[in-house]
Amino acid sequence: MSNFVFEDSDLGHADAQKILNETLGGADDGELFVERGSSESLGFDDGRLKTANFDTSRGFGLRCVAGETTGFAQGTELTVDALGRAANAVTLAKAGHTTPTLAPPPKRTNKQLYPAINPIDNPAFSPKVDLLAEIDAYVRAKDSKVVQVSANLAASTRTIAILRAGGERYDDVRPLVRISVSVTVEKDGRRENGYAGAGGRAAYADFITEESWKALADEALRSALVNLEAVPAPAGPMDVVLGPGWPGVLLHEAIGHGLEGDFNRKGTSAFAGRLGERIAAPGVTVVDDGTINGRRGSITIDDEGTPSARNVLIEDGILKGYLQDRLNARLTGVEPTGNGRREGFAHAPMPRMTNTFMLSGDMHKDEIIADLKDGIYATNFGGGQVDITSGKFVFQCTEAYRVRGGKIEEPVKGATLIGDGPTVLTQIKHIGNDSALDPGIGVCGKAGQTVPVGVGQPTLYVENLTVGGSAV
Repeated sequence: MSNFVFEDSDLGHADAQKILNETLGGADDGELFVERGSSESLGFDDGRLKTANFDTSRGFGLRCVAGETTGFAQGTELTVDALGRAANAVTLAKAGHTTPTLAPPPKRTNKQLYPAINPIDNPAFSPKVDLLAEIDAYVRAKDSKVVQVSANLAASTRTIAILRAGGERYDDVRPLVRISVSVTVEKDGRRENGYAGAGGRAAYADFITEESWKALADEALRSALVNLEAVPAPAGPMDVVLGPGWPGVLLHEAIGHGLEGDFNRKGTSAFAGRLGERIAAPGVTVVDDGTINGRRGSITIDDEGTPSARNVLIEDGILKGYLQDRLNARLTGVEPTGNGRREGFAHAPMPRMTNTFMLSGDMHKDEIIADLKDGIYATNFGGGQVDITSGKFVFQCTEAYRVRGGKIEEPVKGATLIGDGPTVLTQIKHIGNDSALDPGIGVCGKAGQTVPVGVGQPTLYVENLTVGGSAV
């Protein structure tokens, strides 16, 4: 077993295990999470390399859980003294805890969903800069209306070791890459933007072939040109068709967070206490699947050591389960689902999504749009907000079209979708046969932590959504 996370430090695996065993005596759960990471980002803007960042990190997070109480401490010094000080702090969680039952360790897995590589190493720095310059020149040559191009590459690798009381250890190496292109076009004094990106847990080589980066550049330019012709969006209640893939971010925010175990154990989710009930229209099946090879949201094991899984959350409209970490699973008497995630060593784990998406139905996209007599067809989204307790959300469409008589007509800008997740689930009229995942660009925030995720869905017809717009 590799001891890479402990290399070049005064803290060895044996000493760390000894302190951990002492710390968790009389506790219900806990672990030592040790991590080494490196990351880079390159940004090409205004026709030149504008940013080039490289960072390394190393540290530990020590957690002691007793009942519902969690003691957590983190440090960047891998020394016996530093870990000892952290242990003294977290053991306060055990004060007054008289009936400890140490939770069994996670089951092991022999699956590997991504290569154990550091993508930063290949290609070298200069070829990356040359690639970004080539993307910039390619887009500018495509259309005279292009006034700005931003091209970015980012990569990271996280090597982790999770130590548990009694000597259990779980290791993982997690690569992650991302490429993105943003284009600004101008016509008659009006400027609009377009964006495209892709990524996953793989090497750069999978995303920087000429065919791949040109497809992203073309898409970013196409989107910008569409927005250049967009007219103000209408406002009011209307039926909306959502495109496949990235529009699943609405599902992620409006529904997915409400199905995380902590919100439901505390009764603060709109879906709390509703297991076995119909919460969605017939045909709606939503899964969270962290086991898809190479996907941005995939994890071989979660940040507590539990193997990731394919968890069915909603099946044919019936609520089947929640996403669980170890703490919330233990307190509610269910099994962990492999969704205990953390941003890094300095954070305690909590229930988080991986790749969350709705499965396909049986209708063709053209049939669905043909049934939309007067409404909006939304194919891309920007930012959004959601209230977990009520499920209410507001999402901004970055690409959308007016539909009349079942035909897609002029693009619209400034459209926002307003509703609440529990209601929207029941207002789904048609489900397309084209479920797709996003291209690998998702980042999810919760309680100040961000983690990479995947989203997805088929084409969906949703009745009676409130559309916010500026047309009069």
